[in-house]
Amino acid sequence: MALIHTCYRITDVDRSVAFYSALGFEEIGRIPIRDEAVNVFMNQPGDGDAPRLELTHNFGVDSYEIGTGYGHIAITADDLDGTLARLAEQGIERRSRPTRSAREARGCASCAIRMGTGSR
Repeated sequence: MALIHTCYRITDVDRSVAFYSALGFEEIGRIPIRDEAVNVFMNQPGDGDAPRLELTHNFGVDSYEIGTGYGHIAITADDLDGTLARLAEQGIERRSRPTRSAREARGCASCAIRMGTGSR
């Protein structure tokens, strides 16, 4: 497995992009999520087209409590079904099923793993 990117929820797109730009990140794209949110993708020079940082701005959200602003990490797995089975054997269960279309379109699937109470 390898880390693809990590995601943070933000409340101010311009301020967040300026902060991460000062750290050397470059914005490589934005994707609106209906009328609910926008994702800003950033990476470090030399990362190519693959984003290493996803910033999600949910419209109408003014603040996050400590611990609620973290979104997710994205990782690769050569064998998704095998990886999910191995995690299940360790008591780590997925919260949602990977979609078939995501698997076919991108060779991957998105799922959240619940690890104990309250964390994901």
